[in-house]
Amino acid sequence: MTYDPSRIEKKWQAYWEEHETFRAEVDPSRPKYYVLDMFPYPSGDGLHVGHPEGYTATDIMARYKRMRGFNVLHPMGWDAFGLPAEQYAVKTGTHPRTTTQTNIGNFKRQIQSLGFSYDWSREIDTTDPNYVKWTQWIFRKLYEQDLAYEAEVPVNWCPELGTVLANEEVQDGKSEIGGHPVIRMPMKQWMLRITQYADRLIEDLDGLDWPEPIKKMQRDWIGRSEGAEVRFRVEGSSGSTSGVAGDREIEVFTTRPDTLFGATYMVLSPEHSLVTEITTDAARKEVEAYVARAARRSERDRMADGGAKTGVATGATARNPTNGESIPIWIADYVLSGYGTGAIMAVPGHDERDWEFAKTFDLPIVEVVSGGDVTQAAWTGPGRATASGFLDGLETVAAKKKMIEWLESEGLGKGTITYKLRDWLFSRQRYWGEPFPVVHHEDGSIALVPESDLPLMLPELEDFKPSGEGFEAPLARVKEWIETTDADGRRVLRDSNTMPQWAGSCWYFLRFLDPMNDEAPWSEEAEKYWMPVDLYVGGAEHAVLHLLYSRFWHKVFYDLGLVHTKEPFQKLVNQGMILGESFRYYDDNTSDDPETAVTRYASTDIREGDEGPVLASDGREVKMRWIQLGEIAYDDAGEPIHPDDPGLALERVVEKMSKSKGNVINPDDVILEHGADSMRLYEMFIGPLEKAAPWSTDGIQGIYRFLQRAWRLFHEEDARGEEESETYHAPIDGPGTDAQRRLTAQTIAGVTEDLENMRFNTAISKLMVFARDITKEAPLPHASAESFILLLAPMAPHLAEEVWSLLGHDESLALAPWPVADESLLVEEVITLVVQHNGKKRGEIQVPADVTEEVARERALEVENVRKSLAGREPKKVIVVPGRLVNIVG
Repeated sequence: MTYDPSRIEKKWQAYWEEHETFRAEVDPSRPKYYVLDMFPYPSGDGLHVGHPEGYTATDIMARYKRMRGFNVLHPMGWDAFGLPAEQYAVKTGTHPRTTTQTNIGNFKRQIQSLGFSYDWSREIDTTDPNYVKWTQWIFRKLYEQDLAYEAEVPVNWCPELGTVLANEEVQDGKSEIGGHPVIRMPMKQWMLRITQYADRLIEDLDGLDWPEPIKKMQRDWIGRSEGAEVRFRVEGSSGSTSGVAGDREIEVFTTRPDTLFGATYMVLSPEHSLVTEITTDAARKEVEAYVARAARRSERDRMADGGAKTGVATGATARNPTNGESIPIWIADYVLSGYGTGAIMAVPGHDERDWEFAKTFDLPIVEVVSGGDVTQAAWTGPGRATASGFLDGLETVAAKKKMIEWLESEGLGKGTITYKLRDWLFSRQRYWGEPFPVVHHEDGSIALVPESDLPLMLPELEDFKPSGEGFEAPLARVKEWIETTDADGRRVLRDSNTMPQWAGSCWYFLRFLDPMNDEAPWSEEAEKYWMPVDLYVGGAEHAVLHLLYSRFWHKVFYDLGLVHTKEPFQKLVNQGMILGESFRYYDDNTSDDPETAVTRYASTDIREGDEGPVLASDGREVKMRWIQLGEIAYDDAGEPIHPDDPGLALERVVEKMSKSKGNVINPDDVILEHGADSMRLYEMFIGPLEKAAPWSTDGIQGIYRFLQRAWRLFHEEDARGEEESETYHAPIDGPGTDAQRRLTAQTIAGVTEDLENMRFNTAISKLMVFARDITKEAPLPHASAESFILLLAPMAPHLAEEVWSLLGHDESLALAPWPVADESLLVEEVITLVVQHNGKKRGEIQVPADVTEEVARERALEVENVRKSLAGREPKKVIVVPGRLVNIVG
């Protein structure tokens, strides 16, 4: 009976499945705890060791809360629609459904091998017809509330993928998946009016137990701004063939109307409707070229761009309404068509981006708010208005108010609020997604598919490629599906677009409440009992997209009376990333400069001191030598060492795990060698949950040794001939020594507090100390043994279940009561105080835990090194910090 994780873990996983140990049901007599993971997309690569980190954290909390008497809902499912399966279908002809189900099977096997306590009876799959039905039902509700509509809007079109991408799916002008070029172009799309909920999405963040950086990201993304709309009249331009006279106006939004006197130029977004109309013939060619370049960049990139400012003058001018001055009109991609009005008044003296633009193109910079030197940098803070006519001398707040009053009285503008947030583009030109439950009539009107006809399922296809003609989706080719008739026999067309992957993930936490319900997406009883989610754990990369979209839908449900909470997720925790070790080099085929050369990765396991050939990620066999992170190797002539040179320099880096970087570690391999309990404990032990940490093979071996030590507390060696084994060794009866009782109480109290605060690494440390010290002076007592196993159970459940059964228990410990510390044993009888003189340590004193300050001062002054340091002088004062130190000053 040596510690054999493979035998123990398979045994108890089978037991939990057979007995449905973690099945949850509504029980109003018990407090509930709903703990949820951000459910995964089942990719073809399966899990790597970074994925289960969050799952392990939620499982520990689920197991801990069950033992504390809570009725725990802990489900798992699959966010299964998505572009990767469709791309694989395009390449191989394999139906996405086949690929998805295969991937789900592999993911589920890997997850179950880690012993997570999910209620698998609630498993959901967003591609399942019973799930699709209710996603489409929700779209019907959105449409009925006028929250879903069609509009022609500028979109991110990816010709290679054959679909529109959300702003968040585009990086540096390329698709996030595949790195394909993306262009901006107008297209008719389904939109959701998330902007109607902008204020509530900001205001309701205040009541949530979420990380402040995540709240800030959502507030910044929504981007609520108070200010004024101002109208600038476009002046006539003799060089313009469009015949612009003086009857065109440009409306801008500004948060600083007090700076209007300092507007020295205007900037339109490249997509602004007036660009073509006002551009002069002399500037037209350059303007059109710039517009084309801007179309290849996503709004996300343009918003985040911190590089050099670019732009082109249109040749047109406008008149500043406050002082009548003529100011030039430019276009630049740092102005977005969807934010405000798509145009800005530029005040370079008091806006950093405007200042940089003005410096780049030698445009006037005028100070209209005192407080800084605008020749050196923009002054963006408050101050007194200057060179601003009727505003002169007013502080910023008063100046804003007076300017808005003036604009309104003159009919030149008004006070208003605007947002960065745009309505949610909800169409995708893909096959593998939920069809829209609508039909289009010949007169252009739209009708909903009757609820009784849901789900509207995808037709079977063999060719999944986009048509490439008129930017149509693959479904557009299936005429027998697209063309249909309505209840009155009229010819109608189904929509060829599908919903984005976000649709299924916006409400899955509600379907988990009642997944077998055929009459409704969830029951009122289940929703009122289980919601809101008490603990939600997932990556910070979902801070804006999934979380914002889910909150929006939930608020719609709240308004419809379908849920009783305004927010879906009460507490949010973002786990840190587990990083992998990889080795990279710089490919001189792409650049002579290592700083700009394409980075390639060695796809082999390398250790310091290794030499010889390795297989590189581009398939070449190259020689290498190991160097430290940040080093670049050079030859005798001072040239960088390149792959074709003998002695390739490989740089050791710790970064995000990726198949392309050769640093992915499969949990199957870890479990095979060390067991699931070792992997669970290690991922929680390497640091605070919220922090990133590198994976270390040596570190998990240390955890494995701890579990062996824990096992040996209950077993003793039994040598028989040449074989060695271990037999169960029962703890002794009785409470144990005072020291054992005190250590047990301290461990119970410490681990309990750590788990309540999700400090898993320190909880494990306390268990390690217990295992090391509990038998130092006496054999393990039964009471301490049971407490230790119960404390260990949420983190290493397989070993704990096995030992629990050896201790004589017939039932699983999953629902056993959590141990309670004896409070009387937590009071230290004697404590140690550090004694300092003028901040320097001079010694220590042992005193009763309830020592008075007077006694502590007296004892500290008796310390020999203190007397020597004082040299007969009377101290000026003696400061006692209870429980910590005594500091003598003077």
